[in-house]
Amino acid sequence: MQTYSAPLRDMRFLLHEVLDSGQISTLPGFQEATPDVFDAILEEGAKFCENQLLPLNRIGDEEGCTFENGLVRTPSGFKSAYEAFVKNGWHSISTNPDYGGQGLPEVLSFVFEEMVCSTNLAFGVYPLLSRGAATTIEAHASEELKNTYLPHLGSGTWTGTMCLTESHCGTDLGLIRTKAEPNDDGTYKVSGTKIFITAGEHDLSDNIVHLVLAKLPDAPKGVKGISLFIVPKFLPGNDQKIGQRNNVTCGSIEKKMGIHGSATCVLHFDEAKAWLVGKPHKGLSMMFTMMNGARLGVGLQGLGLGEVAYQSAASYAKERRQGKSIGEKSKAEDSADPIIVHPDVRLMLLNAKALNEGARALAYKTAINIDIANKHGDPSARKDADEYVQLMTPVIKAFLTDNGSYAANLAVQVHGGHGYIREHGMEQFVRDARIAQIYEGTNGIQALDLVGRKLGVDMGRLLKHFFHPASKFIEANKDNDDLKDLVKPLSTSFNQLQQITLLIAQRGLSDPEEAGAAATDYLRAFGLVAVGHMWAEMAKTANDKIMNGYKGDKYYEEKIKTAEFYMKRVLPESAGLFLKIKSGKETLMAPSIESF
Repeated sequence: MQTYSAPLRDMRFLLHEVLDSGQISTLPGFQEATPDVFDAILEEGAKFCENQLLPLNRIGDEEGCTFENGLVRTPSGFKSAYEAFVKNGWHSISTNPDYGGQGLPEVLSFVFEEMVCSTNLAFGVYPLLSRGAATTIEAHASEELKNTYLPHLGSGTWTGTMCLTESHCGTDLGLIRTKAEPNDDGTYKVSGTKIFITAGEHDLSDNIVHLVLAKLPDAPKGVKGISLFIVPKFLPGNDQKIGQRNNVTCGSIEKKMGIHGSATCVLHFDEAKAWLVGKPHKGLSMMFTMMNGARLGVGLQGLGLGEVAYQSAASYAKERRQGKSIGEKSKAEDSADPIIVHPDVRLMLLNAKALNEGARALAYKTAINIDIANKHGDPSARKDADEYVQLMTPVIKAFLTDNGSYAANLAVQVHGGHGYIREHGMEQFVRDARIAQIYEGTNGIQALDLVGRKLGVDMGRLLKHFFHPASKFIEANKDNDDLKDLVKPLSTSFNQLQQITLLIAQRGLSDPEEAGAAATDYLRAFGLVAVGHMWAEMAKTANDKIMNGYKGDKYYEEKIKTAEFYMKRVLPESAGLFLKIKSGKETLMAPSIESF
């Protein structure tokens, strides 16, 4: 069965001991965000997710959303759960207090989001998109539009979407055909059809605010001619209420492999009334505010599903009896041992555990840097933190979602035949996890972003925000007797990553296909090394605790053991990736198109 208990001990360890969440309370506006406040909020958030969202996960998968006469109904229990979600303030943790939010740190919202994704991913996409829409409007819209939409989006009484994709184009948004024509009153009328619109129609909120990419009549060709518009389902009325229905209709919902409780819609805009956000023809750059936030959120989806899959598999492995241990002798009266005694089962569980816990550390560090970038008093500190987030965004999205899908498949394998049938819920994790590798830019697109954009900024300027601290840590701890067995493999992989980064840069300057051929393997290797660095940091923190009065503390001891597994069993994957990258593009590009 689907088993989940929020890993609060691990979350507290990362926040308070490894990443020093206490620094957050020194930032302007966050004085009350102390570790005690963090803990209290997360404990209550865990109760909400475990008690209200997890029981709806299988229901949402079995029932799915229904579509009839243009209306979409979410699965049983979703609406009441969403009302409780909004009423209890879970939607507004980090939103702006000027618009009804609580104004707490982004990292706190990150941690809660992970719990939501573990317990009910399909439910979690509704508030995720709403927060992204609110962030985009706050960053780029006029004061009038902010005052009209942000109080509702901030509270969760209205929800938001991002409307990019059309049937003839996916990532290549320069090909969109949706048009926006000006009205005499300063508004616009938008016409066109968008597909794959998550939460485009549903019954959870009073209104749905669509952020739509469209082209004005005088638009330049390609991506330079895209503008961004707000197109609400219901037009804003008087006294902050909704008015008449806008000309936006849902034509259908997709029948999907997974996340059945999330409505994926085809939306038709028929001269729908719209408001321009920001300047004309600058829509794509503004939409990246929402897309980058969504990419980090999707990374958390991979982490959340990886955690619940691991917990479910570990619970099953402790109970399921099959075969006798090939090592330790068991009691004669026992006909079989729990399968967790078998090396292959342990290998699967430890792979999932080590990747989850390391990825969690990397994600939370990125979130803390978001708060520093937003709030720190020193402009140079804000800039450094923002550049770290830019660098890690494609890694968080792709590496964590690949790992989430991997962990879900491992959970099926641990369950054996029982994992393949629906009764235990493992196959749902596989189906749900698969979408995270695709949407908000496929993981191949993330790899191209890392290699083609992030590495190229000022000849690798962004890289220093990872390379410098990692190098400093390795140098400071290479002679530490307690850590040298962990630092040595990290140092080897880190040095290889630096060398391969230089090789890609050199080859890519003369032949962009070389960079493209290396991109996916490079992102995977980068993620492995970045998580390896986090594991070394965690092991050092745990070892320091043991040396300073916590000897015998099982949590710290097990943390070091998992770090050892990661360094010796997971990180070595990077060596094979480096070899593949060195082989160049030829084996990919040499076969003729006709050979496929």
